[in-house]
Amino acid sequence: MGQDGVGGIHFDDAALTQIFGYAALVVILAEGGLGTKWRDIRPVLPAASALALAGVAVSVGVTAAGAHYLVGLEWRQALIIGAVVSSTDAAAVFSVLRRIPLPARVTGTLEAESGFNDAPVVILVVAFSTAGPVAHWYVLLGEIALELAIGAALGLAVGWLGSWGLRRVALPASGLYPIAVLAIAVAAYAAGALAHGSGFLAVYLASMALGNAGLPHWPATRGFAEGLGWLAQIGMFVLLGLLVTPHELGDDVWPALVIGLVLTVVARPLSVVASLTPFRVPRRQQILMSWAGLRGAVPIILATIPMVNGVEASRRIFNIVFVLVAVYTLVQGPTLPWLARALRLGEGPETADLGIESAPLERLRGHLLSVTIPANSRMHGVEINELRLPAGAAVTLVVRDGRSFVPLPTTVLRRGDELLVVATDPVREAAERRLRAVSRGGKLAGWLGTGGEENGR
Repeated sequence: MGQDGVGGIHFDDAALTQIFGYAALVVILAEGGLGTKWRDIRPVLPAASALALAGVAVSVGVTAAGAHYLVGLEWRQALIIGAVVSSTDAAAVFSVLRRIPLPARVTGTLEAESGFNDAPVVILVVAFSTAGPVAHWYVLLGEIALELAIGAALGLAVGWLGSWGLRRVALPASGLYPIAVLAIAVAAYAAGALAHGSGFLAVYLASMALGNAGLPHWPATRGFAEGLGWLAQIGMFVLLGLLVTPHELGDDVWPALVIGLVLTVVARPLSVVASLTPFRVPRRQQILMSWAGLRGAVPIILATIPMVNGVEASRRIFNIVFVLVAVYTLVQGPTLPWLARALRLGEGPETADLGIESAPLERLRGHLLSVTIPANSRMHGVEINELRLPAGAAVTLVVRDGRSFVPLPTTVLRRGDELLVVATDPVREAAERRLRAVSRGGKLAGWLGTGGEENGR
């Protein structure tokens, strides 16, 4: 579609790409945070934080040294590239790891790292891309710590307040809950950015707080967030593809391969070993996490920052990052399951935990029916087993006076009860007819000639 393709579209607006890229990254981080379980990352939070902070510092330094001494880039350009490619891509990590049966310690560490490390990397890239001399390391370290602290505090506060409100406010339609959750996540990013903190860390932590709060209509919210995340990734890749000019990439392929090799086989393993050895992470898990530093569209988005700031040779930096990400993602992503099997990390009791998640009823070919017993219903006083629902339908939950419980066959229904009935596709209509019949005619409906809709008209 670009100027070298069939569409012939000429697009070189790096600022617009950066704006849309940031928006897409907010959505991707929100989707990742909503799907991150606190119980999975709580045991590995110190290790993941070390990997996202100290690990990034090691990776930036080693990669920048390789870019300077092996490729001949100036130090500012080398530091920018080192910072840009040191961020693991949240979307890539989430999509790959959730398909591989790995130990919870590995997946939790990598998911938390990918959610946390965008924030310090963005701060570093902006600092290295700003005109004038780069600040002393202790000043830069203080700025990073302050921005991360502000972003974390605001993200957790917005997430907690948002979840508190959504649990107590009855929205007029269930479809508004997913929109409200995403709006709260975006508000967390805005609050962090306006307070000169890390908006990306704020949106991730706020989304994690929302995702672990037990909000109503959660399966619909997760599905909405996943769909929006895919749309964000698609739109992001379209814009990045338009911004790339293929005929300009030829001279930058070799530097990209060299820098990528330094990053993959030297910088990433060193950062993992330096960060995780104090936490006594087994060597096999360290090897896998060294190879699982997946890069995606996020580093390419960050490579637009020096372009917008007018850094010398910023176009070359963008081209090198694009080639590096494209090549090494194609190498690392498909080989990650093979490496996990070779290291025997997908076997044994440590990965025997059940994979439990909310399954969409469409996939199960079922329906969840909500039935409220009105004041004048003859279903009052009827036992569950007297409903005589067709095979394939069952009352799975009763909500009474604000409390829910799983009913027994002898549970007596009362006015105002809300029943949750699961019915398979073939018997849904029959189950609805039977429930209406009992509501109008009582437990003997059908025996005394009392039908459902037909006789109630």
